Amino acid sequence: MLLSMTGYGRAARKLGEQSVIVEVKSLNSKYLDLKTRLPQGFHDKEMAIRQLLTKAAKRGKIDMSIEIQQEGAGHEMLFNKELFSAYYKELKAIKDELGISDSADLVQSIMRIPNVLAAGDMPIDDEVWKVIQETANEALAAFTKFRKTEGEVTETDFRLRVTNIRTLLKELAPHEAPRVDRLRDRYRQHLNDLHLQNGFDENRFEQEIIFHIEKLDLTEEKVRLEQHCDYFLEQLDDKTEIKGKKLNFISQEMGREINTLGSKANSADIQRIVVQMKDELEKIKEQTANIL
Repeated sequence: MLLSMTGYGRAARKLGEQSVIVEVKSLNSKYLDLKTRLPQGFHDKEMAIRQLLTKAAKRGKIDMSIEIQQEGAGHEMLFNKELFSAYYKELKAIKDELGISDSADLVQSIMRIPNVLAAGDMPIDDEVWKVIQETANEALAAFTKFRKTEGEVTETDFRLRVTNIRTLLKELAPHEAPRVDRLRDRYRQHLNDLHLQNGFDENRFEQEIIFHIEKLDLTEEKVRLEQHCDYFLEQLDDKTEIKGKKLNFISQEMGREINTLGSKANSADIQRIVVQMKDELEKIKEQTANIL
């Protein structure tokens, strides 16, 4: 089972004239990076909220916002007179300096500045905190479900890409043997061009051909690449949730073998297959960066 690092979850509950709304969203990150936005008066609960996030998220850039909305007239508004005055003096001075005569919207503009007019603190009690925790857990459950759904899609794609690489691996065989004949013919042509066709040791010539054939042999790389593909699929079947880094390491090993196949190809047909392998592997690497 795979979990995506990108996810989203939202939950809302009513508590009398108040509504508790919790949203959780995440992006991929190498480490766990938590960011919380809490209502006024609840900052002492931040550690508890972060513990909930850590347990559910494990890795990724996580952003959780908790909002308490008040309905009806029981919501006390606080006017920050000192802050209003400071803004008014500064803005009026700028207006006078620039010769701006229209100041009809000045008061309204200042009133919209954050913290000039703000909601009074909500009453904090155990009942409210309990509802916040329940709503947060509900949002995190939706968040985890989203991650699992995304992970299932990614796993299906992983299996397809690995299958494609293994299929391409089998397509190498028909193109390996002709390379030997081309190599022998090319070397003989070089000898002919140097007018040495009757003046060299045939046994030594064959020894040199065998030496170069061994350098072009793809058997070890093919076997190792097949093993890496098997190991990658084994990790997909593993029940562990956190496996993104391990899958990334395996894909790097697959890349090394594919690159070596390319360097030893000595064949346009084999190079074409190697390029297709690299394309499939690149799609795997892009996805492993987003897996938990």
